[in-house]
Amino acid sequence: MAVRPIIKFPDPLLRAVAEPVERFDVELFRLASDLLDTMYAAPGIGITAPHIGVLKRVVAIELPSTSKPGIFVNPSIVEVSSEMIRHTEGSVSMPGVTEDVERHARVRVRYQDLEGKEQFEDAEGLLAVCHQHEIDQLDGVFWIHRLSRLKRERLIKRYGKLRAS
Repeated sequence: MAVRPIIKFPDPLLRAVAEPVERFDVELFRLASDLLDTMYAAPGIGITAPHIGVLKRVVAIELPSTSKPGIFVNPSIVEVSSEMIRHTEGSVSMPGVTEDVERHARVRVRYQDLEGKEQFEDAEGLLAVCHQHEIDQLDGVFWIHRLSRLKRERLIKRYGKLRAS
């Protein structure tokens, strides 16, 4: 439907906790459509409603290996593996910089679809990383806060130089 402006780091909205979706209506469908359009334009493989300034618990994810995008309303992680993996992460709100982050190798996510029906998804590898990354964002945890202080400061400095150029 529309590509919306993406909130950029260090906007405080990126640290705000998103509210649960309670109404499953045409507005939610529009938001989901706008999230997908904005994610494709960014480009990215995941985006949340807070990335576009809407403090609602809605996530869109589409990996290159999947045939269609997933829309996750009110997602939460209900199980995690003890095994951890490191994966390179970045954000549509902080383009141009990435860093390796350690996360659970496998997760089980409970969410609602666009009609409000409860669903579950078991994910591993990159998809598990995406779920954790985006659900963190809904909880007001921007991805760089999973880094050590030194790595975070270096990354912020690198991002500042990119924005200045």
